[in-house]
Amino acid sequence: MKSKLLKTILFLFIISIVSCKQNDNISLVSKSTVENEIKHAKGLEIYQYKGFSVLKIKNPWPKANKVFTYILQEKNGIIPDSLKQNPIIQVPIKTIVATSTTHISSLEVLGVENTLVGFPNLNYISSEKVRKRIDAGKVKELGNNQSINIEVAIDLAPSVIIGYGLDNNNPTLDNLQKSGLKVILNGDWNEQTPLGKAEWIKFFGALYGKNKQATKLFSAIEKGYNTTLALAKKATSKPTILAGAMFEDAWFVPQGDSWGSLFLRDAQADYLWKETKGTGGLSLPFETVFEKAQNADFWIGPGQFSTLNEMKKTNPHYSQFKAFKTKNVYSYSIRKGKTGGIIYFESSPNRPDLVLKDILKIVHPELLPDYKLFFFQKLN
Repeated sequence: MKSKLLKTILFLFIISIVSCKQNDNISLVSKSTVENEIKHAKGLEIYQYKGFSVLKIKNPWPKANKVFTYILQEKNGIIPDSLKQNPIIQVPIKTIVATSTTHISSLEVLGVENTLVGFPNLNYISSEKVRKRIDAGKVKELGNNQSINIEVAIDLAPSVIIGYGLDNNNPTLDNLQKSGLKVILNGDWNEQTPLGKAEWIKFFGALYGKNKQATKLFSAIEKGYNTTLALAKKATSKPTILAGAMFEDAWFVPQGDSWGSLFLRDAQADYLWKETKGTGGLSLPFETVFEKAQNADFWIGPGQFSTLNEMKKTNPHYSQFKAFKTKNVYSYSIRKGKTGGIIYFESSPNRPDLVLKDILKIVHPELLPDYKLFFFQKLN
């Protein structure tokens, strides 16, 4: 009888310990002392706990009304029952399929580009390190981003696929998940501030167990941006800026709240469409642009032209703008990778500090006398 009683007491003691541990785990997740590590990005949240992290993607496409939660489980990490309904990713990940060239830049700065095994439309990639892997057959072509070759992706069996959606309808990503592959949505492209985009380096840092390295990298970029921002405030004038170019029958210019427009504002330049509301592009007739911008001091980002002659041959009316006449036209399209990918598109979201320096050098060269342009070049 005494033996039975002892066994019962021992059993209840063990149950109470397990219960306490589970409660501890649950309370750990709900503790308000664990703060989101992200400061600038609006669509990303990261919460670190002992043995795992909670990754929240809030805005993977414009006006998304759903939060996507992923659990990043470290070796031997214990996941509370309350979180097990979410996708669980084992970290650090070993291999990855990326779907945007901005992802490539993040992998390279973290030193994990060798984990890339697949990508849709390899010609877009400019990174020299990754191009060597492509040439060696170590990165597979996956076709089009909206219709990834599912069979190839399954054969690659990556630790995770980083996808993005233009809306809530992406059957390719749904099919990849149904095939048993891990898919995480990434919303870096939907951030509207320069530092907000750049902070997504921490997303990849969390996946590779390189949180400290990612934070250090971002802090340096943030410091560089803010230093240039402070320098720009010493400017004594605000040159007027024209942007964009004709495409078919319309001239597209960035709206006033767009990513590109914010750089111009921060560089103490007077962007002529700064008052417009929105984060996309405005479609305008040539006559409207010419009337407003014919005397603009600078023309920044004139499509993918590489020379003034090329611009004039395409549209003779371009030569009527003051900025064209004074040869103050600057493009980000000249620097390209081996297969034609534009380096600006791949790397600029991760390096807003260099973009801001470039624009400040263009519009206020006296403030950065020794700086050489990195992304932009003056058209000859």
